[in-house]
Amino acid sequence: MSRYSTDGDAERVRSRARRPVRTAAAVTAAAAGLVLGLGSPAPAAGVHAGAQGGGAGTPVVTRAGLDPALVAGRGAAVDFAEQEAENASTNGTVIGPDRTAYTLPSEASGRTAVRLKPGEHVEFTLPRAANALTVRYSIPDAPRGGGITAPLDVSVDGRHRSTMTLTSQYSWLYNQYPFSNDPQADLLHPDWWITECGCVPAATTPTPVVDKPFRPSHFYDEQRLLLGKRYEAGDTVRLTVPRGSAAAWTVIDLLDTQLVAAPHIELRAANVLAFGADPTGRRDAGDAFDRAIAYAKKRHLKVYLPPGTYQVNRHIVVDDVTIVGAGNWYTVVKGHQVTLDTPAPDGSVHTGVGFYGKDAADGGSHDVHLSGFAVEGDVRERVDTDQVNAIGGALSDSTIDGLYLHHTKVGMWFDGPMTRLRITRNVIADQIADGLNFHTGVTDSTVSDTFVRNSGDDGLAMWSEKTGNARNVFSHNTVQTPVLANGIALYGGTDNKVTGNLIADPIREGSAIQVGSRFGAEPFGGHLWITDNTTVRSGPFELNWKIGLGAIWFYALERDIDADIQVTGDHFLDNTYNAVMLVSDFPVKDKYAIRGVHFKDIRVDGTGTSVLSARSAGSATFENVDARNVGAVGINNCGSFNFPPTRSEFAVQDLGGNDGGGTTGAWMASWELPNTITCDDRPPVVAPPAPTPWP
Repeated sequence: MSRYSTDGDAERVRSRARRPVRTAAAVTAAAAGLVLGLGSPAPAAGVHAGAQGGGAGTPVVTRAGLDPALVAGRGAAVDFAEQEAENASTNGTVIGPDRTAYTLPSEASGRTAVRLKPGEHVEFTLPRAANALTVRYSIPDAPRGGGITAPLDVSVDGRHRSTMTLTSQYSWLYNQYPFSNDPQADLLHPDWWITECGCVPAATTPTPVVDKPFRPSHFYDEQRLLLGKRYEAGDTVRLTVPRGSAAAWTVIDLLDTQLVAAPHIELRAANVLAFGADPTGRRDAGDAFDRAIAYAKKRHLKVYLPPGTYQVNRHIVVDDVTIVGAGNWYTVVKGHQVTLDTPAPDGSVHTGVGFYGKDAADGGSHDVHLSGFAVEGDVRERVDTDQVNAIGGALSDSTIDGLYLHHTKVGMWFDGPMTRLRITRNVIADQIADGLNFHTGVTDSTVSDTFVRNSGDDGLAMWSEKTGNARNVFSHNTVQTPVLANGIALYGGTDNKVTGNLIADPIREGSAIQVGSRFGAEPFGGHLWITDNTTVRSGPFELNWKIGLGAIWFYALERDIDADIQVTGDHFLDNTYNAVMLVSDFPVKDKYAIRGVHFKDIRVDGTGTSVLSARSAGSATFENVDARNVGAVGINNCGSFNFPPTRSEFAVQDLGGNDGGGTTGAWMASWELPNTITCDDRPPVVAPPAPTPWP
């Protein structure tokens, strides 16, 4: 979530020092006489990614750190090959695996990376022809924040050499929401409860002292490089930290390589160069863009952005226009963040580069088509009222295709009502907040084949604040390493669908998929389909509640969740804690329930604890849910924590075909049904093995 959203800390400012789920004493499991003792609250140890090995001459291609065979047909269809640094040849040091928040390996893809000192290298072998690469990396912050720059040498087969200038100016956030760029800053909100001391510091005597930097996060950035010629499969790409680098260390997470086509040329169009746009980026091109758009609309032409870098430091308002670039590797629209003299009516205190539809209150924009260019922002801090997103406003009957969006607050943020927007084949990376958000009254719209990595909040979200979203689809997208919140989040709405997506490595205060009645969202209505998705290394440790979440997480905070919710064909792989969690916030546990959830044809491969953790009143059905490598009792049923003699307030209905289990036997044992209390707040964690193909 972004703009008006909050993380766990900020949400607490509305209910002060809330404790969402109370730690319970061990409860006797009635039917079998099984007693489950309280285990350690520590997060599970990391486990290795699916693809192992590597080394010189042996390219290991992964998808979200997994063997691609495990995710065939799911996630975005991308034109690059992903190679994890830990599978390459290096004289550096492999760090991780680790799933503990605020650490460098925990935010890496696959929870493992390679750390290089000056003079050290990591070397990849190309799995197929390529002329371009993307490096995901981290280097240290400046002592007082603000970032540093440092070189990274790139050589192909020891001959073609170039130097990338890495930066940490867009990474390293600290402290409580909405975060600080200063590693030495005191608590931003000393009157908020913090998990580190289990207290409200301002109300505690003596006042606790927190370590500085406090809660460092958002460590990684990525940079792209055109190599200038085509290289073939088997050629080697070596990344070397030069001796004498300003960076004491450089962490390489992964390398993406691809074969980029020649620049696209649009002959019959309003070329922005003819209207005075500077392709070197030295002069502002905003007015030239406006002139080209006005001319194109009169002549019914497209607007063409030829290869170059164009400086734009404000919103380009688009309506009834098609803007085409030469390809997002060649056409870059880049801007500075600008401080406004006075705040805008919507509360923005900054502006910056972005393509915006008109406000919905003014009728919104229609028939807008954007394709084939990059937007590079300059956002280094999170200000939720700021409209400094790459794409924004209200866009109906429109398309967005083939963009690369980088270093803005949110890649795409849409304030409806609006309808029939189609978003395809985009890459959204290194955002301060969300990757994409359908906010308020977005209907009949789709997002597909879009790749989101390193968002500072939800990767993809549908947020029905005040006006419900309806009939939208998130289909075959990939979301990797959201640092805060969820991979895909659904806050209210009617007849929406999430299908065929790949979600990996959510870090903290969220999970791979969340269905939540929160943030002032309208209720869920009609149907919600969550089908044929794969999650991996999710079900993380919730730092505020100090419990493990589920890879899919249903959260009743502000109202019941009571719609027809079909979770079908999903695969939950290598779950740090649970595969499925249903929870009501503790202050409202006797007020709200979760009902109408149906799980069918599910595969669960590895849980640190349970397949299902129920911490709410309500019910769910399960059919053909197969599980293996389950680390604790299959169903952890706490209900509403009233522990009535009539058994749990949450009922599990077995519709048949639920097979497999783990260390404690069958995951769905007859004695657990329909609502045996099997409540263990923090069972011991058994780290599962790496996922493997299903028989």
